[in-house]
Order: sequence, then structure tokens, then C-alpha cells
Amino acid sequence: MLSGQTTGRGQANAPVTLIEYSDFTCGYCLKFFKETWPRIQARYVDTGKVRFLYRDYPRADQGPGVDAATAARCAGAQGKYWPMHDRLFAEGGRLGKDVYLKHATAIGLDRTMFEQCAKDGRYTTSIFEDRQEANQWGFHGTPGFVLVRTNSDPTDKEPAVAIPGAFPFEMFAEEIDRLLKKSQQ
Repeated sequence: MLSGQTTGRGQANAPVTLIEYSDFTCGYCLKFFKETWPRIQARYVDTGKVRFLYRDYPRADQGPGVDAATAARCAGAQGKYWPMHDRLFAEGGRLGKDVYLKHATAIGLDRTMFEQCAKDGRYTTSIFEDRQEANQWGFHGTPGFVLVRTNSDPTDKEPAVAIPGAFPFEMFAEEIDRLLKKSQQ
């Protein structure tokens, strides 16, 4: 359930986990990143209430979505996943090798290691495993989100909450608050 890429934001033991399935080339994903994510981060992640996990969902089998996911993971191999993630979204879809290299330099990556990682395809399988996981949740586009209680698997009595799209902050807040309340019971 919480397999796949383990890079997360927030405390690992936060009561609620929010998983995003996303593509760096997706306009609605960018909208979430710019408008909704900062509010979720401030209200829930930074306060220890929510752990945030990002999963790759490249909409195409090759091209900029896959390349950007690879760049982020290669930055992660050097401990700089989130700085690269944030910079890639800040590009607003204007992505390419020159952009990845510019950001790799700006965040202090070993450029030779980064370029080798980007070329060797070591993350391709896991990137597409993320996409397959999203499909199992019923997502066939981006973004898609899943909310779960961190320390328990979804059940019939308490299923995971799937949010298929870049909904406003208020919808996320309502669902997160509901799960937080249940975790206190």
C-alpha cells in the first residue's frame, strides 16, 4: 500500500498519509502544487498531522514526464529529491535536459553522477510501478490522491479516500480533518 517511492514530506508517524500520483508535465498537477499544496503543507504537514508521499504517474510511456520523474529520482539518489521536485514543477511544464542539468547544478548535485543516473534507466521500472499502483486505485489521469490513516490498512469499515483530481484545498481539508478525528478516537 505505501510501497513504491518512499521519499516523503512530514513526519513518518503522522496520523494521516496523503499520496499524490502526478506528472511534472500536467497542468492540473501544477495547479495543485501552486495553489493547494502550500496550504496543505502549512496546515497539516508542517504541524505533524499529515505525511505526504509523491508517486510518479507519467501520462506517456516516454518523453518529458518520464525524463522529469527520472531527474527527480536521480536527485533523490544524492539526497536532493524535494529541491528537484519543487524546481521541476516551478518550470510550469517547460522541461528538458538543459533544465534538469541547470537545476542539478543549482541544488549542488554531482553532475557526473546525475547524468549517469539519468542515462542508465535505473528508475524506469519503479516509475511505471507507481503508475500501475495509481491505476489500481482507479486513476487513469493526473493528479490523483489517496488519503489513508498511516498506521492501518484501509478496510471496508474505513476505506481509503480517493480524490481524482486537483480539487480545492477545502475538500482536502474536510477529508483530512475527518481522518484525523477518527485517528483520535
